[in-house]
Amino acid sequence: MQRTFKYRLYPNRKQRETLSAQLDLCRELYNAALQERIASYKTTGKGVTWLEQQAQLPAIKEVRPEFKSVHAHTLQAVLIRLNRAFQNFFRRVKKNETPGFPRFKGRNRFSSLVFTPTAFQVQGRHVAISKVGNIKIKMHRRLPEKHGTLFLKQVCGSWYACFSCAVAPQVLPPSTEEIGVDVGLESFAVLSDGTPIKNPRWYRKAQAKLRRAQRRVARRKAVALLQKIHEHVANQRKDFQHKEALKLVQRYGVIAVEDLTIKGLAGGMLAKSVQDAGWGGFLQMLAYKAESAGRKLCAVDPRGTSQTCVCGAKVPKRLSDRVHVCTACGLMASRDHVSAQVILERARTVPSSANVGEVRPCLA
Repeated sequence: MQRTFKYRLYPNRKQRETLSAQLDLCRELYNAALQERIASYKTTGKGVTWLEQQAQLPAIKEVRPEFKSVHAHTLQAVLIRLNRAFQNFFRRVKKNETPGFPRFKGRNRFSSLVFTPTAFQVQGRHVAISKVGNIKIKMHRRLPEKHGTLFLKQVCGSWYACFSCAVAPQVLPPSTEEIGVDVGLESFAVLSDGTPIKNPRWYRKAQAKLRRAQRRVARRKAVALLQKIHEHVANQRKDFQHKEALKLVQRYGVIAVEDLTIKGLAGGMLAKSVQDAGWGGFLQMLAYKAESAGRKLCAVDPRGTSQTCVCGAKVPKRLSDRVHVCTACGLMASRDHVSAQVILERARTVPSSANVGEVRPCLA
């Protein structure tokens, strides 16, 4: 399975200047290649392939010697990235989706460099990168011996190394326990056994700091401060989601969740709360951790899970109604607890015909 291992980098001043200069050159190459493609299509009716543009790189280096300071494969990766953007554009056009034509990149929209395995080497607490130098790296977890492409990413002034690695699944001992998970806003999630997972609300807690930084956002340093606060909130949220997903995967053999369309839920009055909870990221982490551990993740139809009783009776509720009261069987319990039980029950009754519209088959 393909996994990405992310580590914090600590480049010195000279290395930061080198990386920033390489980013600027790669961004310039991307924009120039995009302009060439657009101009070629307007004048000849035909585009330019990335292979044709790649063949121009030696000539570009002769005219612009500064491009020699960037590894050849890194420059090629820029052209591949642009080519992929056009492929995605044409794919969306064919499917009658919103196409999104490739755009020119400003400084805040180009923040990564790509290095193939021949261009870097991990040496203990440092990673030696061609034409950059030996950069200190914080190895907070073991990196697999066989690693592929290295992506260097700049986030809010900090640099990160992301290694693409092929790893073997780490299958956990079998578990006969099953659990349903209902994500919510009052609690981050409630399990079908009644256990709540507290919602930490990182964004809400940071709003005072964000407001103070926002008032000074006209200053350059204030913009960096605002970005740092947002990054810290995002890191807190990811750390929480990783830990809670791991707890579920370590204990339960079958995990049932709702097949939610997060994009549709991220609008309206609850947008800020949904974004703060980060359901989408949590469900993605749960999916790949379950796959790696040999667990089963069942994504069921979310329609009516909060309006149905475990006995099957319809129990209509408003959003403000937090207690489930069923007049058919007499069950009285927390709304979210019952929803989690309904989710688990739907996962247990997956039809043999694998009706995707109703219940998606379990992912092993």
